[in-house]
Amino acid sequence: MNNRLPLPTQAAAPSRRSFIGNCAVAAGVPLLASLPVNAFAASGGSSSLKVGLVGAGGRGKGAVQNCLDADRNVSLWAIGEIFPDRLESGRAALAKRDSRANVPMDRCFSGFDAYKRVLESGIDILIDATPPHFRPIHVEAAVAKGVHVFAEKPGAVDPEGCRRLIAAGEAAREKGLSIVAGTQRRHDKHYVETMRRIADGAIGKLTGGQCYWVGGSTDSFWPHRQRRDDWTEMEYQIRNWYGFAWLCGDHIVEQHVHNIDIMNWAFGGPPVKAFGMGGRQNRKWGDIWDHFAVEFEYANGARVASYCRQVNNTTSRVTERLVGEKGICRFPRTITVGGEKWSPTGAAPNAYVQEHRDLVAAIRSGTPVNEARALAEATLTGILGRTAAYTGAEINYAWIRDTSKLSLSPENYDFKAAPPPSIEPVPGKTRPA
Repeated sequence: MNNRLPLPTQAAAPSRRSFIGNCAVAAGVPLLASLPVNAFAASGGSSSLKVGLVGAGGRGKGAVQNCLDADRNVSLWAIGEIFPDRLESGRAALAKRDSRANVPMDRCFSGFDAYKRVLESGIDILIDATPPHFRPIHVEAAVAKGVHVFAEKPGAVDPEGCRRLIAAGEAAREKGLSIVAGTQRRHDKHYVETMRRIADGAIGKLTGGQCYWVGGSTDSFWPHRQRRDDWTEMEYQIRNWYGFAWLCGDHIVEQHVHNIDIMNWAFGGPPVKAFGMGGRQNRKWGDIWDHFAVEFEYANGARVASYCRQVNNTTSRVTERLVGEKGICRFPRTITVGGEKWSPTGAAPNAYVQEHRDLVAAIRSGTPVNEARALAEATLTGILGRTAAYTGAEINYAWIRDTSKLSLSPENYDFKAAPPPSIEPVPGKTRPA
């Protein structure tokens, strides 16, 4: 990380247009409000859609199954994965789950350029579930190829990647392509209904809030893979991508982005600045931290406390809370004003399936949905908080968005190439880059 650049000067608050982004109004009308009326209906159009998967790990296999569950006329057509062994294990697991995911070996590709070959195989939709570092590269290439995208979260790991994602989103809009993000709360029926009430003024002007992803270590579902003699440092780090900031963005970006996105949704755009702290006390490998506490200040002066932690044997809390002049909202189900409470009724469809159902419905109806900017803004907000904590400085969102030159990319994508230098921030000494 380049940590020798001067501190940013105080930047002006974002313009109304950039602050609102793609939201319908500043009050936070859900992005799904623009979807066709059949978006929440089970889709099953007669035309078959071919899906290409890049990243055949746990989330990739899960996303494919979610997509197959969303529409009976969708099939997995091609698979790309950096590592041949993970390609084969992922391919076998998918074929075992569903006959529509049984991909022949001549449409299975490995290596850093596997995504290119997947895109050239004739797919309609790309599911990108690789380590987040690669997301902007793959989305950019998919849009250039004229392919719709489901992009897992987060959208990038650095400001440069977020800017590339925003540009790809604009190119997709011009081409009439859809991009749906893995921030599935925006496709959760209860979140959508609750957010509509917030936008309609149910709790009045928003004055503050809290968001949390406080839980256990990731070791239970992403165990450390010990070094092998035949692995280069690049291979070791990519196989252990969750432990390295250049690959995952740190957990405030990779995991907590879900909760941060809800705050941006409610306030109609990202915050104007952040102040925070954090540290690393329990992790034994990699370079990411295990806890962050960040205060985000939004354009109306409201402050949101953001907490995330990955430490075993600690109290868990994964939720969001908004405070308004008239009442409070505890997502996704309760609005309280005075002594009166409101909760959405009825069951909510599985949001992990619903986000794919909404994508397929948008493609079939010819009414594109584009969540690239919202994903990039939530990711940038996480990076904003990370930068504030790493440096100990109060950081402006406009500086992160427009001026920061931080890039966490290696010089070459090759197993023999060196990964970027390890990030070892020291607040008060590390400078914003």
